[in-house]
Amino acid sequence: MPSLADLIDLGGLPAPWRSLGEVTHAWDVLARLDELLEGLTGRIAGEVHPSAVLEGAVRVEQGARVGPHAYLVGPVWLLPGAYVGHGAHARGGVILAEGAGLGHASEAKRSVLLPGAKAPHFNYLGDSLLGQRVNLGAGVKCANLKAQGDGVRVDGVETGLRKLGAIVGDDVSIGCNAVLAPGTLVGPGSVIYANASVRGVIPPRTIVKLGDSLTSEPLRAS
Repeated sequence: MPSLADLIDLGGLPAPWRSLGEVTHAWDVLARLDELLEGLTGRIAGEVHPSAVLEGAVRVEQGARVGPHAYLVGPVWLLPGAYVGHGAHARGGVILAEGAGLGHASEAKRSVLLPGAKAPHFNYLGDSLLGQRVNLGAGVKCANLKAQGDGVRVDGVETGLRKLGAIVGDDVSIGCNAVLAPGTLVGPGSVIYANASVRGVIPPRTIVKLGDSLTSEPLRAS
């Protein structure tokens, strides 16, 4: 079972966030997120469009941007260079690190987007973490609740969580309209093709395709 350090480069995180990596299992990062945001105070130092709606503790650092008709319900923390686009919705505890983006009509709930991570078009992130420089194609969904509503397991291991989305490693690219099932871990450098439905643990630098059945193969070095 990969640890969080196997999925993301913790040394690349801002110093106050490195506690996110002090976890037993990768999914424990969500509890760390709650601790990090506890007591967050609202502050608007960045650019917020007049039509955006901000409720509760929303912190927009200098250099961060909130676009038209966005809806942010705190605690939400946008670091310099982060942006929330037109019609996007962030709620339930969300951090966007430097250069991260939650774009048009995308929603994030209790999730972290690490530096350079992008959820730019019609995406859903529920109880999830996107590693550094991750890119989601249009319509990608990180589902956080099983159809039966019972507890989420990762590769057969009980997490003790009813809601858990995906933990996506650094430099992963996910094609349009792919769906990551609750409790999916994606190794760094992997590529998931459009329309794939993915679950379980995906090894690092793996290509995941959707053909007659879901298959995977190592990603060749360029």
